[in-house]
Amino acid sequence: MARIELDKDVREAALRKLTLYMRDELDRPVSGLEAGFLLDFIGQTLGPAFFNQGVRDAQALILRKLEDVVYEIEKPIG
Repeated sequence: MARIELDKDVREAALRKLTLYMRDELDRPVSGLEAGFLLDFIGQTLGPAFFNQGVRDAQALILRKLEDVVYEIEKPIG
Protein backbone atom coordinates (compact mmCIF):
# COMPACT_ATOMS: atom_id res chain seq x y z
CA MET A 1 0.00 0.00 0.00
CA ALA A 2 1.34 3.41 -0.90
CA ARG A 3 2.23 5.80 1.89
CA ILE A 4 -0.63 8.15 2.69
CA GLU A 5 0.37 11.77 2.20
CA LEU A 6 -1.82 14.34 3.90
CA ASP A 7 -2.03 17.77 2.36
CA LYS A 8 -0.31 20.53 4.31
CA ASP A 9 -3.43 22.00 5.96
CA VAL A 10 -4.76 18.61 7.03
CA ARG A 11 -1.38 17.55 8.43
CA GLU A 12 -0.97 20.81 10.35
CA ALA A 13 -4.47 20.47 11.83
CA ALA A 14 -3.76 16.87 12.83
CA LEU A 15 -0.47 17.88 14.43
CA ARG A 16 -2.20 20.64 16.41
CA LYS A 17 -4.86 18.22 17.65
CA LEU A 18 -2.28 15.57 18.51
CA THR A 19 -0.10 18.09 20.37
CA LEU A 20 -3.09 19.38 22.36
CA TYR A 21 -4.24 15.84 23.15
CA MET A 22 -0.81 14.82 24.39
CA ARG A 23 -0.60 17.94 26.57
CA ASP A 24 -4.16 18.05 27.91
CA GLU A 25 -5.10 14.40 28.22
CA LEU A 26 -1.77 12.71 28.88
CA ASP A 27 0.05 15.58 30.57
CA ARG A 28 2.91 15.01 28.12
CA PRO A 29 3.87 18.12 26.18
CA VAL A 30 5.49 17.23 22.86
CA SER A 31 7.36 19.31 20.33
CA GLY A 32 6.17 19.72 16.77
CA LEU A 33 8.87 17.31 15.64
CA GLU A 34 7.80 14.66 18.16
CA ALA A 35 4.16 15.10 17.18
CA GLY A 36 5.15 14.69 13.53
CA PHE A 37 6.97 11.42 14.26
CA LEU A 38 3.99 10.17 16.27
CA LEU A 39 1.55 11.14 13.52
CA ASP A 40 3.68 9.33 10.93
CA PHE A 41 3.85 6.23 13.17
CA ILE A 42 0.09 6.23 13.70
CA GLY A 43 -0.53 6.69 9.99
CA GLN A 44 1.79 3.85 9.03
CA THR A 45 0.69 1.37 11.67
CA LEU A 46 -3.00 2.15 12.20
CA GLY A 47 -3.85 3.96 8.97
CA PRO A 48 -4.27 0.78 6.91
CA ALA A 49 -6.76 -0.64 9.43
CA PHE A 50 -8.89 2.53 9.30
CA PHE A 51 -8.58 2.69 5.52
CA ASN A 52 -9.62 -0.96 5.11
CA GLN A 53 -12.61 -0.48 7.39
CA GLY A 54 -13.65 2.53 5.33
CA VAL A 55 -13.40 0.44 2.16
CA ARG A 56 -15.53 -2.32 3.73
CA ASP A 57 -18.11 0.23 4.91
CA ALA A 58 -18.27 1.80 1.43
CA GLN A 59 -18.60 -1.63 -0.18
CA ALA A 60 -21.49 -2.55 2.11
CA LEU A 61 -23.25 0.75 1.35
CA ILE A 62 -22.78 0.35 -2.39
CA LEU A 63 -24.13 -3.21 -2.27
CA ARG A 64 -27.22 -2.07 -0.33
CA LYS A 65 -27.85 0.72 -2.81
CA LEU A 66 -27.37 -1.66 -5.74
CA GLU A 67 -29.92 -4.05 -4.24
CA ASP A 68 -32.38 -1.14 -4.01
CA VAL A 69 -31.77 -0.24 -7.66
CA VAL A 70 -32.21 -3.84 -8.82
CA TYR A 71 -35.41 -4.17 -6.82
CA GLU A 72 -36.78 -0.96 -8.37
CA ILE A 73 -36.00 -1.87 -11.97
CA GLU A 74 -37.04 -5.51 -11.80
CA LYS A 75 -40.09 -6.26 -13.92
CA PRO A 76 -42.88 -8.43 -12.58
CA ILE A 77 -43.34 -11.77 -14.32
CA GLY A 78 -46.81 -12.71 -15.49
